[in-house]
Order: sequence, then C-alpha cells, then structure tokens
Amino acid sequence: MSQPVRIVCVVFPDVTQLDLTGPAQVFSRLPDTEVHFVWHRLEPVPTDAGFAILPTATLDDAPQADVLFVPGGQGAFVLFEDATMLDFLRRQARGARYVTSV
Repeated sequence: MSQPVRIVCVVFPDVTQLDLTGPAQVFSRLPDTEVHFVWHRLEPVPTDAGFAILPTATLDDAPQADVLFVPGGQGAFVLFEDATMLDFLRRQARGARYVTSV
C-alpha cells in the first residue's frame, strides 16, 4: 500500500483566506491525499476575511510535506521576519517534491 501524498499548507495571521481555502478545497478532493494546516500553535488563526482557520498541526509536529503550499496575503510579509517559520519552510522545502504558492 502506498503512502498518501502529504500536502502541508502554511497558515498565518491575515492570510488571504481564498488563497488558502481555494487550493485546499481542490487538494481535499484528490485521492490518497492528506491536507495539513500548520502554524506555531493549534489555536485559531485570523484571516483577512474576519474569520479564523484552525490549524491541524504545529510547526514541530507537521509531517514532511510532499507538497509545501504557502498562500498569500498581507500577513505573508510578517513571515519574512519569523525565523522559526523560515527555518520550518527551509526544512520542509528540502524534502518536498513540490513547493508552491498562489
């Protein structure tokens, strides 16, 4: 039996929700696929649309991504100064088959 394709989606405050949820909707329909939403903590993360997304994994317990997905939004610029997130993205990118964004 083959392993599922693991898609790791980064969540962050002020993410453009459609940049995250549009692709996630498509990913969720793929066969033999796991979709994980990751952030520093498991508490709700506010989007730019006024509602929150609940992460399913922390940066420490996220699986190795086959597909690493980083959505857009004003909050992405804050990530440039988040050393922990940048380290996570570097580690994940090294082992991922694809690194993608919108």
